[in-house]
Amino acid sequence: MRFAWGYHTLAGMLTVRTMVGVCALATASFAQKTEVKIWPGAAPGSESWTRKEVSYKNPQGAAMVRNVVEPSLTVYLPAGTPTGTSVIIAPGGAFRFLSWESEGTQVAEWLQQHGVAGFVLKYRLTDTGTDEEFQQSQARGRGGAGGGRGGAGGGRGNPTEVMGFAAADGLQAIQVVRQRAAEWRLDPQKIGLMGFSAGGYVALRSALTHGAENRPNFVASIYACCINIAEEKIPEDAPPVFFLHAYNDPVSAATPSIFLAWKAANKPAELHTYAAGGHGFGMPKHNQPTDGWIERFGDWLRFQKLM
Repeated sequence: MRFAWGYHTLAGMLTVRTMVGVCALATASFAQKTEVKIWPGAAPGSESWTRKEVSYKNPQGAAMVRNVVEPSLTVYLPAGTPTGTSVIIAPGGAFRFLSWESEGTQVAEWLQQHGVAGFVLKYRLTDTGTDEEFQQSQARGRGGAGGGRGGAGGGRGNPTEVMGFAAADGLQAIQVVRQRAAEWRLDPQKIGLMGFSAGGYVALRSALTHGAENRPNFVASIYACCINIAEEKIPEDAPPVFFLHAYNDPVSAATPSIFLAWKAANKPAELHTYAAGGHGFGMPKHNQPTDGWIERFGDWLRFQKLM
């Protein structure tokens, strides 16, 4: 056997194989995604939870997660020159499940390709029971629009308590990314939180209730649910917010009111209301006006000098 570059001996062959193996391992290592737990030990308040996390596919074949007990971040660092900006992504799912792919990993991959670090957040959810129990509840359409996409419902436990846990997980995620910013080559003052539907609630709660160590530098509210802005006070250090939803989505109908509250408080915000698109459109294309929404978010990041 001959090699064009002159390795004729067994030792040479082994060297080539070793080099190929190292390259393969490096490629595999780069492709792997790191999952980071955000709480030291059990998450506070849910230490007694015994449910088991379940990963599954929805009828469209997209990856989903339910019964989350241990909140975590799945890390997508940019392959090229990083901008220093990072976005924590909270998928939706009515606090019953997470639309992990269409409102999580696909968003992170888009950001990653544009030099922005993405962190997909698993936040705590209601207990949806066994596979059979969950399928039965989904068939009954519990929890709102889109088979459980409206608000907290359809699971065991106190929905208000779970929403509080989810919001706490969002704030803790910001703190973890800020603490590890140097390790991940990030700017600790360019950390945002984007949320969809129930995840939008998590994102907006971080904008409304935070401390110095876990304040988001910007927020993206994508068809967020569950915020009654009349009961909220816009803080003095409220971050800029990118609001986006569809006009024919009853779940996120309060979005313009929240935007106007930001405007009344003289805080920076941008609102996109699409003529159609419904609820839960995420990243897939649906032949609707909302299909290009992620590009508008990119435009906003560029205007904010974040991308």
